Amino acid sequence: MTEISNIRWGWLRFMYIYTIIIAGLMGLGIVIVPEVVKNMIKVPIQEPIFFGIVGSVYLSFGLLSILGLRSPLKFVPVLLLQLCYKLIWLIGVILPLLIRGQFPKYALMSLIIFITYIIGDIIAIPFSYVFAKENETGRI
Repeated sequence: MTEISNIRWGWLRFMYIYTIIIAGLMGLGIVIVPEVVKNMIKVPIQEPIFFGIVGSVYLSFGLLSILGLRSPLKFVPVLLLQLCYKLIWLIGVILPLLIRGQFPKYALMSLIIFITYIIGDIIAIPFSYVFAKENETGRI
């Protein structure tokens, strides 16, 4: 049986709240008032369908994080997915732009926010619990 006493409950709750506030509100803004958000974050004009997808995904993270406040361990995959896509974005998109000297100034705030999520998720996610092997009863 995996020990759950070493889970950082405060960090888990904090990351859910952080996701509700930042991702949830940003997603809601992108879906409801996309032009206001574009002007606020100073991004170049984008294709509305893809910008809407981003907003929908961010809003989904925020909504699922509300459920994560109620059942932190059941919704850890939300934080894990968030960690994975942000790391992939950092390594696969931002790092090559930095190496080529083509990093756009408007992306700096996104980079800073994503780094705070990466650090927070790494601290909060109970990896030993997530990757623990289940026994025959389906329990960890």
